[in-house]
Amino acid sequence: MGATHAALAGGLLRRRDGFIVTLDPAFQGLPETAHGGTVLAAFHLASGADGSAVRGVYRRRVPIATPLRLTLSPDSGRVTCVLEDDAGALVEGSVTPPGASHSTSRDDPVRVSAADSHPVPISRSCFACGIDNGLGLRAQLRHDSAAVGGTWRPTASHEVGGSLAPVALTTLLDEAAFWLGVLASGESGMTTDLDVTLLEPVPFDTAITIGGRRGDVTARADDPRYWDTHVAAWDDGGRRVADATITFVAVRGAARRLVTGMLAMTPPDLVRLVFPTYTR
Repeated sequence: MGATHAALAGGLLRRRDGFIVTLDPAFQGLPETAHGGTVLAAFHLASGADGSAVRGVYRRRVPIATPLRLTLSPDSGRVTCVLEDDAGALVEGSVTPPGASHSTSRDDPVRVSAADSHPVPISRSCFACGIDNGLGLRAQLRHDSAAVGGTWRPTASHEVGGSLAPVALTTLLDEAAFWLGVLASGESGMTTDLDVTLLEPVPFDTAITIGGRRGDVTARADDPRYWDTHVAAWDDGGRRVADATITFVAVRGAARRLVTGMLAMTPPDLVRLVFPTYTR
């Protein structure tokens, strides 16, 4: 078992009706906040499922390094999950078998142009992209006029039982959706409704391609702050191993603080491509 999966499993303390969940600081996304994909992975691990559809609707920010209650309610193959603190629900979700419409068929991965793409900004501590996060993915996604995506190869830290730790897939999908939302809105924000299908265990030694098309991103008619995205993951043989529908909510002005940190790591011209209003 790699160190990343061990850290996630070590943060789950079983109790009679669920778990106490304490997410390691390495699972941070935005500052002091758990990356959305890591919470889904905790639901998946706690439920004991293999290939599964995992959903999480985020009501409030999920803190890292803080004991939280996870209640599991099994019913006819579906496990309802509620993560909460003393003030109430933080994330409400479920783990279910994947639907018949999902398959591991081979199709063409969504790829960004090698010649005309640009890297999205990175950070030091983010679980998905942070260059100083020893348990993290250190992924470098890119964007062009048509898509957001990239190819990522796991290290020994991301292995569990000869397979890729699911937290890697849930996080990569969430990260791609975040940047699709940013590019559509010009604002920072957060992913709020994550619906991810892990089609089957993925061999550890495969490279993973993540991608989503910018043309598939749509604003909700009833509230244009919310943007629906579609992203997927493929192994290095072109087999689809996971897909997701993820909603991003734009928060006006939230990028100001984020951009300050990004400019310490990323050239201004690259930050300006994703946050033009907030980058001089």
